[in-house]
Amino acid sequence: MTKILFLALVVFASAAPLSHADSKLGLQAGDTIAAVLGRQAGQTLELRLKSGEKIGGKLERVGEKLVHLTQLTGADYFEAVIEVDEIAAVIVRTK
Repeated sequence: MTKILFLALVVFASAAPLSHADSKLGLQAGDTIAAVLGRQAGQTLELRLKSGEKIGGKLERVGEKLVHLTQLTGADYFEAVIEVDEIAAVIVRTK
């Protein structure tokens, strides 16, 4: 019984870091929206704004106050600039 409990504990302890490592967001303590976005440069993602709107596209650049998206979802030939302070959530497809 003790061996089974020990084995289960070892499997759980080794799987926990792996599941965190698989996350595309790579959330860390003390992160901000800008920090999370900075790690997603070049990726396609969706932003939920505080107004309730959503906008998706390829993240080109994250500045101190602005985010630049290209290849907007549903509007491939358009680009957008969004204020970082207006972003409520970052959604990234993981699989």
